[in-house]
Amino acid sequence: MPIPVIINLIVFVGLIVLLSRFRRPGFSLSRQVLAGLVAGLAFGFGLQFAYGGGSETIAGTLEWTNVVGNGYVNLLKMIVMPLVLVMMIAAVVRMHKVAALGKIGGMVVGILIGTTMIAALVGIMMASVFGLTAEGLTEGARELARADTLLSRQDAVADLGLADMLLRFIPSNVFLDLTGARPTSVIAVVIFGILFGVAALLVITEDPKRGEGIREFIETLMTIIMKLVHLVMALTPYGILALMTKVVAGSNASDILNLISFIVASYIAILIMFGVHGLLLRLNGVNVIDYYRKVWPVLTFAFGSRSSAATIPLNVETQIEELKVPQPVANLAATFGATIGQNGCAGIYPAMLATMMAPVMGIDPLTIGFIVKLVAIVAISSFGIAGVGGGATFAALVVLPAMGFPVTIAALLISIEPLIDMARTALNVNGSMTAGVITGRFLKEVPATSESEPQAATAE
Repeated sequence: MPIPVIINLIVFVGLIVLLSRFRRPGFSLSRQVLAGLVAGLAFGFGLQFAYGGGSETIAGTLEWTNVVGNGYVNLLKMIVMPLVLVMMIAAVVRMHKVAALGKIGGMVVGILIGTTMIAALVGIMMASVFGLTAEGLTEGARELARADTLLSRQDAVADLGLADMLLRFIPSNVFLDLTGARPTSVIAVVIFGILFGVAALLVITEDPKRGEGIREFIETLMTIIMKLVHLVMALTPYGILALMTKVVAGSNASDILNLISFIVASYIAILIMFGVHGLLLRLNGVNVIDYYRKVWPVLTFAFGSRSSAATIPLNVETQIEELKVPQPVANLAATFGATIGQNGCAGIYPAMLATMMAPVMGIDPLTIGFIVKLVAIVAISSFGIAGVGGGATFAALVVLPAMGFPVTIAALLISIEPLIDMARTALNVNGSMTAGVITGRFLKEVPATSESEPQAATAE
């Protein structure tokens, strides 16, 4: 191993030791995550300044720092499916009435889809304001290779209608979906967990004596799963340190500068949607500043990991413990939000791409007919977008052909895709938490928790 790489890793280990000193009373998880974020940014910029972008020394350093970052992400992915399955079963059993499930799920999905439609309008607006167009984009070797791949993937989704999308949600082999083998595996596990919970609830109703044992077993299992979540969450500051180091040190400045207008427009659109979320929360009596202070660790991890699905454990824990959202509501909002109605990946991104392609195809993107058609297609296609890095590309593969546009523009933006995807993922996750908080506010009458554990659906 080269000496410079060894020196860099010694510094990295020193930062981990420094972060470990923040794990004491008085330093919340938010502060620990902030410290990890700042340390990762500083270390990443330091590597860029010392060795220059794309150097072998940086690549050798990231190879080892990624063990911490990717290892942390893998631990989160490891607990996602068990957590989703157990908490869905527990959520249904705690409701006492099956009817409450439909009210909660319906409202969560409605908010997610509604905000995604707003996100599509914001995407259209920003692409038009910045005058973005697909004309003049340089097609390098990497982009052309990516275009060939996307065109082959397009064949798999070109004829995918709403009925087909809904069918993909239904699990035919729950054990396969527990491995996360399909883009819609999370929703499939949710559906199985809900059905299993409904069956358990019916048994409890028919046989109260047996029901006590069922409730006790489920509560014990849920307690063990949440303890496992807490153990993994304790590693968040170190994971953020490694992930941000990779983001900053591994970025290519020339690629970013080539498409700076698209980056700026995308980030402004994302910030506007964060503002829309804040407005919706404020209209429902939530202290917006306090809300964003509490969800900061979740958004930071989502930004670094680029995975809505991997963020589910931290998402659920924050909703329940910090935002005081009833557990069934938090469970549904976090899991549905990982694959349905993602404001960033399924809303802003495909809408911007379609608006950029429209002038090339001889279409005015500001006509009412174009806007209505695009928003409707975005709303329909937002069902089942995979909650992992690359979900936005899948959304583009559905929306662009549905509008009659080629998908090659998605390949032309591959150079800066990871940079924008980080902020999009944070927006996706914030949208799910916003849906959870608002749903909890509206459905205060829903008996969301067990009788022995009353819990108000407030967000202060």
